[in-house]
Amino acid sequence: MSMIPMFLKEMEQEAQTTRKMLERVPDEKYEWQPHPKSMTVQRLATHIAELPTWVSMGLTTGGLDFAVTPYQPEVITNTADLLEYFEKCLSDGRAHLEKAREEQLSEPWILRNGDHILQNYTRADVIRMTYCQIVHHRAQLGVFLRLLDVPIPGSYGPSADEH
Repeated sequence: MSMIPMFLKEMEQEAQTTRKMLERVPDEKYEWQPHPKSMTVQRLATHIAELPTWVSMGLTTGGLDFAVTPYQPEVITNTADLLEYFEKCLSDGRAHLEKAREEQLSEPWILRNGDHILQNYTRADVIRMTYCQIVHHRAQLGVFLRLLDVPIPGSYGPSADEH
């Protein structure tokens, strides 16, 4: 099996779980954070929603240089807008992946901050890292929601909140 159909299948499977998690974010808790070193709910949920665009970036650029392109997060303050933003980002990532060619996946992609190279990837590595980041940050959001006493949806089976 080629990699692109596998990546598309995984994207759709993870999107279902991500959507369920993002739907649970309470509008009144966007500024909440569990610790001063932690992200706010707003920042974390928005980052999760935007991550599918890293698939697009991985397929359409040779890398990212934080010194040249500083991170500018989208400002989202409610769950309806968060879900709309997620669907837009997901659609963008999916569209780029659907038109990608297998041979592109082995091309290099560099993550840097000026002269400091943070990571040498292939385009396929960027896609895998993106999916791992979605799962990682989604788990963080699950902890945040648990601390806020918000029932957690199941991810790869039922959660303790689902009977």
